[in-house]
Amino acid sequence: MLWLVLVVLVILWLVGFVLNIAGGLIHILIVAAVIILLYNLFAGRRAV
Repeated sequence: MLWLVLVVLVILWLVGFVLNIAGGLIHILIVAAVIILLYNLFAGRRAV
């Protein structure tokens, strides 16, 4: 599920970056994507 959110954020960032939408604020999306990626990598799947 978090991988889907990560992909959506990166796609939105790319579209916003290419179309110059929201100026510098568009970079918040890539920061959020990196945070989700790091969380996903370090948390991983927990054993039950």
